[in-house]
Amino acid sequence: MSTAGENGTPVPDVGLRHAVGGLSSAEVGERTAAGRINSVPTATSRSIGQIVQANVFTLFNAVVGGCFILLLVLGQWRDALFGLSAISNSLIGIIQEYRAKRSLDELAILQAARNTVVRNGARETISSEGLVPDDLVVLTAGDQVTADLLLLGESPLEVDESLLTGESEPVPKTGGAELLSGSLILAGSGRATVLRVGPDTFAYRLAAEARRFSLVTSEIRRGLEKVFAVITWLLLPTALLLTNAQMQDQGGWAGAMGSGRWIPAAVGAIAGIMAMIPLGLLLMTSVAFAVGGLRLARQKVLIQELAAVEVLARVDVLCLDKTGTLSSGSIMFDALHDAGTARAAGWRAALEWFGAHADASSTAAAIGAAFPVQRLQQAQDSVPFSSARKWSSVTFAPESAASGTWILGAPDAVLGSAGSTGVHGKAAALASTGLRTLALAHLPAPLPPGAPEGGLPLELVPVLLLTFRESIRPDAAATLDYFRRQKVSVKIISGDDPRTVAALARTVGFGAGVAYDARQLPDDPLQLEEAVEAWDLFGSVTPSQKRDLILALKRRGHTVAMTGDGVNDVLALKEADLGIAMDSASPATKAVARLVLLDGRFERLPAVVDEGRRAVSNIERVSLVFLSKTVYATVISVVTGILLLAFPFLPRQLSALDGLTIGLPAFFLALQPGGQRYAPGFLRRSLAFAVPAGICAALCVLAVSGYAQMWTGHSLESAQSAATVTLGLVAAWILVMASRPLNWTKVLILAGMYAGLVLLFIVPLTQDFFRVDWPPSSLLVPAVAVAAAGCLAIEFIGRLTRRPRAAADQPGLGPLTLEPASREGDGGNAGRSDGPAST
Repeated sequence: MSTAGENGTPVPDVGLRHAVGGLSSAEVGERTAAGRINSVPTATSRSIGQIVQANVFTLFNAVVGGCFILLLVLGQWRDALFGLSAISNSLIGIIQEYRAKRSLDELAILQAARNTVVRNGARETISSEGLVPDDLVVLTAGDQVTADLLLLGESPLEVDESLLTGESEPVPKTGGAELLSGSLILAGSGRATVLRVGPDTFAYRLAAEARRFSLVTSEIRRGLEKVFAVITWLLLPTALLLTNAQMQDQGGWAGAMGSGRWIPAAVGAIAGIMAMIPLGLLLMTSVAFAVGGLRLARQKVLIQELAAVEVLARVDVLCLDKTGTLSSGSIMFDALHDAGTARAAGWRAALEWFGAHADASSTAAAIGAAFPVQRLQQAQDSVPFSSARKWSSVTFAPESAASGTWILGAPDAVLGSAGSTGVHGKAAALASTGLRTLALAHLPAPLPPGAPEGGLPLELVPVLLLTFRESIRPDAAATLDYFRRQKVSVKIISGDDPRTVAALARTVGFGAGVAYDARQLPDDPLQLEEAVEAWDLFGSVTPSQKRDLILALKRRGHTVAMTGDGVNDVLALKEADLGIAMDSASPATKAVARLVLLDGRFERLPAVVDEGRRAVSNIERVSLVFLSKTVYATVISVVTGILLLAFPFLPRQLSALDGLTIGLPAFFLALQPGGQRYAPGFLRRSLAFAVPAGICAALCVLAVSGYAQMWTGHSLESAQSAATVTLGLVAAWILVMASRPLNWTKVLILAGMYAGLVLLFIVPLTQDFFRVDWPPSSLLVPAVAVAAAGCLAIEFIGRLTRRPRAAADQPGLGPLTLEPASREGDGGNAGRSDGPAST
């Protein structure tokens, strides 16, 4: 035998045999041993091994590691300082991602639900993971359904299925109905037997498609990957060319190998190879993202992947699920409306009585909050609410101040008398605005026998209409206004009735208050794209339609972020460029989201977006410096290899210049405030400046080095010191260009850099360690003169390639100007209204 579930599919009734005393310990043990428990795989992030592998075993780390080990073997540890950068880069990535993984795992444990079950004839409370098929579960208001259940008995329940369907309207359930995992008991109490557990539950199957780990789409990461791909192709031929040149400079291969002079030749080759790899850019990118993650963590925002910080800066469309983001999901009393007749005496006492039974429904709880009991009237009789009847009633004694029978329910069920025609129209008008509407009617006498089954008498007198609305988050309106000012389009996508969505949007001042009925969305992809561009409010949206709308926006070239809290949001969150889960979200939703608002405060989003913009703006700023260095290092290596010149620097000298003109200043620049919405084209903008600036710096160094080695006959050490002076001054000016517009913090950073360059050449300890000294005047004057010419050329390049400041807060390459330490984003976009209503 079997019982038909609410979807018409047969439901096994094996659990019904245990509907009284529950399972025995032996039966529970048997099911547990067979693995039939309510535990599901929780691959919310990469494993520790995968995290380490992704951050350590890369091509450039292999190159850097090989060179690092070779220098240590050769005893040239002073020239192996670059290895610290690679180690730091990997450690930061590993630590940050592990912290996010651990935080999410702890969060899942803290939020694990517990259930009351009957076993061996007695009640006990267990973890939801301990549920097994046929368990007898005791349900009360506020309980979370953690497995698929079959409701027993005749006691009605009111269930919130918004996490599954997106519909915030409570769903009545009676005996024989299925209760799906992920739903919440709002009112009533009863017992249910477990049908399905673990991976077999509805919620798990719905989320299974989105449980695969994937990386966010990162333009910066893609851009750097392209740069690294080019460098990878250049590394081997350049390394061979440079190695041959250094060997030839040491007397040829045979002479160098026989005399031991191959060691300085190898050091020179390694210097050129390592200079080509922008290790510092990877490190600064990781630092900026990591600091962004830590700042967000202090604001109760968990970021699950470093590059998600970048996506925050690129977002131009924000899709919101109404329930849990704009609204809290709870019902609030809205207003009383006259029914066209004089209010019968005792109406308030009647409402107080209905509100005093808050466990009956969420609507009754809202009435109780609006009409607290002053003096509770004793009822002679009452009829509980039923989804079939759509009304409930209470009868007071004749001597009571509220004598007679009061009926509260849906207008179409309560307003049946001939004199209620006008009230019907008023109730329909109120309901059309998206407000939940109830009618209160009065009958001077008790209800006639059989009224609950046969229908209400026609003598009912309409007394009042009551409207209810969803509770709006207090920060919703201000947050939406922020995104409008930042020119980020906002789309509200909800499973609720379009009229309800429109009413809520009007409450927060969003749009014209007209929502598109998603049941009429076109199947044609192009028409769907046009609809999602033209409309900002969508109602009656299914989970698959949410995903389709997100994909349509992405096909239009938008960077889409989406907030959600329900299992019904999982598919869309997975497809969005950035998924944001609320604190009330299901575990599956948090697993696929890139950000989790741990305190559920919608007002956190502006700060979250600002943090992303700050990080990405500064990453692009420092990328100008690092990519310029990659360009001039590559050009120097190729030219010295072709001309068979000694490489102009020792690795330690390049490490010193990197630290003073790139690494340390870039670290502080990466933490600067500010930034407006990120504009696409990171790599193009960076290379437009970095390539000509890098070539200019390389030509300056080659000119000084060639002059010192080929025309004046100075020693290699003097030539290297002169080249170090030239490159230090030119690289410093590249940093000045990337730092604009300047503020006082940046001025101090740049002043510290120039002071460090001076100290490098005058402090005996640094002179000895880095093998630098003031070049003789015959080299110093040309070195400074060439550097000055190079700085002028780079200034011209910066002015030529700068973009209008109105576009976005990207690195300014214009004239020297001082600005405040942080700037407010410009306003402007007041949002657009919706089009005509869809029927």
